[in-house]
Amino acid sequence: MSNSPRPALLILAYLAFVSLGLPDGLLGVGWPSISSTFDVPTEAVGLLLAAGTVGYLTSSVAAGFTLARVGVGWLLAGSTALASLGLTGYALSPVLALMVGCALVLGLGSGAVDSGLNAYAASAFGPRHMNWLHAFFGLGVAIGPLIMTTVIGAGLSWRWGYGIVASAQALLALAFVLTVRAWDDRRTARTGTDPSGAEQESTPVRIPVAATLRLPAVWTGAVAFAVYVGVEVGAGLWAFLLLTEGRGLSEAAAGVCVSIYWGSLFVGRVVQGVVAERLGSGLVLRASLVGMAVGAALVAIPAPAALAVVGLAIIGFAAAPVFPLLTLTTAERVGPAHADRAIGLQIGAAGLGGAVLPAGIGLLLSRVTIEALGSALLVLSLVLLGLYLASARRPVATGAG
Repeated sequence: MSNSPRPALLILAYLAFVSLGLPDGLLGVGWPSISSTFDVPTEAVGLLLAAGTVGYLTSSVAAGFTLARVGVGWLLAGSTALASLGLTGYALSPVLALMVGCALVLGLGSGAVDSGLNAYAASAFGPRHMNWLHAFFGLGVAIGPLIMTTVIGAGLSWRWGYGIVASAQALLALAFVLTVRAWDDRRTARTGTDPSGAEQESTPVRIPVAATLRLPAVWTGAVAFAVYVGVEVGAGLWAFLLLTEGRGLSEAAAGVCVSIYWGSLFVGRVVQGVVAERLGSGLVLRASLVGMAVGAALVAIPAPAALAVVGLAIIGFAAAPVFPLLTLTTAERVGPAHADRAIGLQIGAAGLGGAVLPAGIGLLLSRVTIEALGSALLVLSLVLLGLYLASARRPVATGAG
């Protein structure tokens, strides 16, 4: 059997990852207009973010535990439709309270799509496509502001921006419905061969949930995802402040440098997807984790801004393949029978880490000094490296645990 993914499913997966990033990009540009429409203070955006995070965490974890029963095709179709419904609610909400409820719906849809797609890709795609899929998420985040900027620049209401993306999500949900059997058939078929070399068909192994939750590697992996996203988001969030207040750059120059950081993350996923396919995921993961620590160490050195910028670029490029490759190698750490559930927990932990750790770094910086950013990133990078090495040495779990 060929291991090449079906082109139609691959295209849909790429589009789905773009769609996951679009709403994140819309809010930043649209919020000033939204807050003006509802006559609420700027900080009210926290209500939307909190509701969306709760929905995302809930559905991403639940998806990993229900995927075998629902099937990946129907999970993607239903969750994308739910995300479209939430975005439609954004466009039509007459008051902020209703929009907050829609943020919860959007989070529920997005979390399940993220978890389901990552679980599918980990079993059906190789390192190259896994990295490129996550690069396309970044592309979606970049396109979102352009959509909202174009809408507002044309004199239209911010509601049109959400309406456009909601329509695109609805079309994507329809595409998932039309291909629902292909997703599940493809996942069932990818099983490899038995010891004699004969092709064998896989049937889902039903194991107790408790057996998955008892595996130390499941929880080690979840913490690793939380720490990784904390480093990625924390570096991007606080780099501007470090470069301006700590290293004396102008706001314009610092803004360009932060863009370089995010750009290196995108380029790294495109380039290292090919590298990982040739050299192996394990080698690239270890090199990337070491590279993150090296970049953080450069940021921590109290030197001219140029060195910190180089360090940030190294962090971005090195971090690029970590999330996709950790997802791809989940089955190696916990066993195939536990992989879907573990991935769901990992995606949920990633969302939690992306919210809590950057906020914790900000609290540290306010209590100590902005120069502590590099040291915080270095400590987290070393913790991440230790977590990966610990989980990689554990024997692979099989069967019911």
